[in-house]
Formats: sequence, C-alpha cells, structure tokens
Amino acid sequence: MAGRINDEDVKAVRDAVPIDAVVSEYLQLRNAGGGNLKGLCPFHDEKSPSFQVSPSKGLFHCFGCQEGGDTITFVMKVDHLSFSEAVERLAAQAGITLRYEEGGYNPAHQRGERIRLVEAHKIAAQWYAEQLATSAEAETGRIFLAERGFDQAAAVHFGVGYSPQGWDHLTRYLRGKGFTDKELVVSGLSQEGRRGPIDRFRGRLMWPIRDIGGEVVGFGARKLYEADTGPKYLNTPETPIYKKSQVLYGIDLAKKEIAKSSRAVVVEGYTDVMACHLAGVTTAIATCGTAFGGEHIKILRRLLMDNGSARVIFTFDGDAAGQKAALRAFEDDQKFAAETYIAIAPDGMDPCDLRLAKGDEAVADLVEPRTPLFEFALRQIVARYDLDTPAGRAAALDEAAPIVAKIKNSGAQHEVAVELAGMLGILDTQFVVRRVAQLARWARDGKGPQQEDRRRRPEQQWAESPRPANSGPALTLRNPVYATERELLKLALQRPELVAPAFDAYGVDEFTAPPYAAVRQAIAEAGGAEYGVQDPQEYLVRVREAAPDDTVRAMVTELAVEAIMRRTVDETYAGEQLVTVRRRAVARRLTDLQSALTRLGHSDPAQSAAIQNEMMILTRYDRALQDEGPSAL
Repeated sequence: MAGRINDEDVKAVRDAVPIDAVVSEYLQLRNAGGGNLKGLCPFHDEKSPSFQVSPSKGLFHCFGCQEGGDTITFVMKVDHLSFSEAVERLAAQAGITLRYEEGGYNPAHQRGERIRLVEAHKIAAQWYAEQLATSAEAETGRIFLAERGFDQAAAVHFGVGYSPQGWDHLTRYLRGKGFTDKELVVSGLSQEGRRGPIDRFRGRLMWPIRDIGGEVVGFGARKLYEADTGPKYLNTPETPIYKKSQVLYGIDLAKKEIAKSSRAVVVEGYTDVMACHLAGVTTAIATCGTAFGGEHIKILRRLLMDNGSARVIFTFDGDAAGQKAALRAFEDDQKFAAETYIAIAPDGMDPCDLRLAKGDEAVADLVEPRTPLFEFALRQIVARYDLDTPAGRAAALDEAAPIVAKIKNSGAQHEVAVELAGMLGILDTQFVVRRVAQLARWARDGKGPQQEDRRRRPEQQWAESPRPANSGPALTLRNPVYATERELLKLALQRPELVAPAFDAYGVDEFTAPPYAAVRQAIAEAGGAEYGVQDPQEYLVRVREAAPDDTVRAMVTELAVEAIMRRTVDETYAGEQLVTVRRRAVARRLTDLQSALTRLGHSDPAQSAAIQNEMMILTRYDRALQDEGPSAL
C-alpha cells in the first residue's frame, strides 16, 4: 500500500484549489452576504438553500444536515472517496505532484480504486476518439454521424469515439498502460471471456458519459453492424463509479448554462443532446439507459436552485413509449419547485431528426415551453375514457382527481382542478374543485372517506377499538366487504397482470379497513400493479419498502403469500373483485350524499343541485358496472 501523503502536499492542495470552484462543479452557488455563498445541499433534500460556502475560510457548512468541512472533505463526501483519493484528484487538477511518507512518490498501480477506474475511462475515451478520427475501420461510424448532421468537430466536442471490432484491442492497450485485468473488468471496460478479459464494446460508436465534475465514468455504445447481435444501445454496467440512475449525459457541458438560465431540457438520447447543443440549446441533457427519476431530479434541483422561475422541459417521442415516459416523469413532477413542460414535435420527430430535416431553428423552437407536463398527463388519462357518458366522465374524474390533488401549491391545484373540469366536460366546476380539495385534505391528514364520516357504518365499527389504526389482520373475514377487499389486494400483489391497470385507478378510500387501505397506499407508492406486471420480483420488494411500519409490512407479506380463494384464478374472477369493491365504494358515497342532501333541506339550492348531479352520475356509473362488469371500470 502507498504511504501517507506528505502533510505539506496536503496543505498545498487545500490552498491551491478554491472551495467555491470545486463546489460549483456540483451545484449552483449564489451570494449569501458577508462574503459567503449559498446553494441547495448535495447531502440531503431541501427546499431552500441552507448549504453555505466561505471562500475566504475554505470551508462549507450545511445548517440543515450539519455536514461541513474543507475542500477535501467536500470531495470525499460528494464522490464517496477516501481521504487519499480526494487529495489525489484535487492534486491532479492543480498540477501538484504528491509525496508519500512511506515509499516516495505514489506508483500508479497503488492509487485508490476510484482514481484508477476514472483514469482507465479517461484513457479509454481518448483511445476511442483517436480510433474514430484516424482508423479506416471507423469509416462506418463517421458515416453514421455525418448522416445525422454531425461533422468531425462535433464528434471532438462531445468526445465521440469508435470501438474496433476485434476481441481485445482496448484491453491490451490498457494493460500496456499498467492496468490489471481485475481493474479492467471492475471498470466495465472489459468482461470475462473464455481465455481472459475481452473488450466489452466492439464495433460500436462510443459516447463517453461524464459525471457532473466532468470525469468519464462510463460509455454509451451504439450498434453499427447487422452482424452485431447485441442491443441497439449498450451501456456500461453498474460499477463503483457508474450508477445509471445518478448520471445525466451532457450534464458536464450543460451545467453552467442550466444554472445561469434556470432552465433544463431533458431529451431521450445521445444524438438528441448533440443536436440540441449544436442548435444553441446548450441546457440539453439525457438519461443513460433508464427512466428519468428521483436521483436525476436531485442533480437538477441543485443547479436550478428551486426558484419559481425555473423551467424543466421534457422532449419525448410522440409514440406510445414516449407518452409512457412522459407520464413517468409526471409522477416525479412535485419533487421540482420548477415548472415542468413537455415538448413533442407535431410529426413526432426527435431533436436529432428535426435538426436534420428542418434546421437548428426548428430545434430551438421545439423546446420553448408550451404544454405543462400536468396538462399532458391529465389529457393522456382522460383520453382513455368515453366522455360522452356520465359513467365515463365519473371514471375519468376518479383517476385524474387524485393526481391533481398531489399538486402542493394550493393556488395551482385549484386552477388545475378547474381545467380538469373543462377537460371532462363537467359543468359543475366547483364539484371537481371540492373533490380535488377533499382528496388533498385526506392525503395531508392521512385520512380516507371512511374516516371523514364519523357516523361509522357497521363494517367500520372495528376501527374504533383500541387496536392501532393499521393493525391487522384482526378483521372478521366473514364480513363480505373485508373478504372482497382482501381478495382484491391479494390479486394485486400476486397476480397484478389480472387487475392492472384498472386497480391503479382505485383510491385508498375504496378499502374500508385501515390495514387494507395502508396496503393499497404502499402499492401505489411502489409504482402500482402495472409496475408489478413489468418487474414482479422488484415489485414486492418495493411494496414492502413503501409500507409505513412493520405492521403494514407484515400485512403485505401475508397477502402476498396467502392462497387466493378460487381454484381457477383468471381475468373473470379478478374482474368480479374489481367491480364488487368499486360498486361498494359507489354505494357508500351515494349514502353519504343522500345524508348530506337530507341535512341541507332547502337551505342551499345550488349545493343541493350539485349533490343531486353527483348522485345522478354515480347512479348511472353503478348501473353500468352492474350491466357491463369490468369493461365499465
């Protein structure tokens, strides 16, 4: 092992690299007064900046999570490095040669793992770029880029390269640079072959993926040859330095302009990022082989500073996959303080194709904010229903209202509720506004409709016992209400393909037993039954993790393993449970409305008319459920 770094050299590194210069590579800093700077803390989620940097003292401190220290401490914490690795990285930036107390100068092979893996990627990126520029074999890659409007200068700017078709060209090259076979496999640049490591990427166009600090941590590789039986795009696997959920392609080039303009454009692919930047949209970034998610949002929030004027514009293909990606993005919308928008070219072209067909101005025009993401998401939901029928409008409202209720800003929530009424064609706008506000209140207070109505119906009396609200399963399953709810939850956990996507439109309030309501909430937070269809194993893990306590977690486990009370479990049986639970929820709501109408008498004709209108809609919906079954859901 390398010895301890000389104290004088550590001090020289600390003095040579200003702390504000290092921190600003990861988040936006603004004047905090008194010579200090402030920003959103990279070590915990926060709404307003409590993270402060003192350039004169060379220190940082977060008043929210209490993290603090000097430049070296910051690099250690933000990139999960050891002390020596952090010093070595900063020394390399400052051009300082380090001395070690034991063993003199640090040999390359003794550096920390992360430093070694980053260095291997840096050398590989340079080598790939040289292959693209000079290799005769790489002509296929050069033609590919040219056909998409990218010349050699564009390739150089983005560091695009080419991996030769041979088995181990890069592996042998990196061995010659002193890297071990173990390092090459761990880095993801090589993989185990029959006779030792071989190149992971062969015969592909290569995009280096850099972290926010500008270091290459992985690659995205595009297939060029028909003989290549691999996927169209092949990314670096998860490694100690590459986590696809925590990197954004182009963030190193876009971060300063994102911070300056308080605007980010999220596109779908590497060539889309290139096209946007070359068209003057230098805030464009893309995910790397995964959906845009919470970790990506954290990166952007630190740059956008969560100010009210910030904008995040998503561009997605107009096809079904693109629409699904947009809806996934909307699920995370409320994690932004920024306004979120969606941009889809009228002819469905992505930015790369659009630039090629119509030029740079068309790309710049595409990403101008037009359609708020919430509006797009609601229209996609509403479009699935027949709005010419009261039952269709009621069902669409059931699915859309909970989404509007998640909007945290009460003013914006009210406006969107009014817009939703217009989308659905419901003339009584205030009815929709009240419904949304009610759902928001229940979510905020942790209540459901059965808790709102204190006149407990017989099947709810058990909840008033001394048991905890989420306790279970001390339920009388001879009660058909509880038995059906339990059966539906078992189907959602064990056979999600039979109840999705209809189940995901069911509110927590449609489960009268609090333990079952808690399980329904956990399923929703885990991505719903539709996620269970996509990834059954991860689905149950996520549902259990979403449970608020061990009691609910135990209930999830129990329902996931308990036998379904039917020998033949098929769509017909699942449909019966879905319809029964929904009809009982409708019946409870009608009872509540009739009671409210009786209490009103003739005191408020407008309110009475609104209640009667809702009762009419629900009665028709119940009749449709009775006559048409699951198709009416």
